[in-house]
Amino acid sequence: MDIILKNVKKKDFPVFQSLAKSLGFEIIEENEKPYNPDFVKEILEAREELRQGKGIKMTIEDIDKLWK
Repeated sequence: MDIILKNVKKKDFPVFQSLAKSLGFEIIEENEKPYNPDFVKEILEAREELRQGKGIKMTIEDIDKLWK
């Protein structure tokens, strides 16, 4: 059987860890990564390009024309 604890505070984790160890349980700690690393890389590259002046400015009308 698996038990998953979410949103455990750092100060409380040692308590759970010692309890699990005393009962002979195995602890597997996984940190969730909410974003795909490729997506994050793409966003960071786009920000850098904007800083270098490689972006374009669009008005609301220009954006409106794109989807019509």
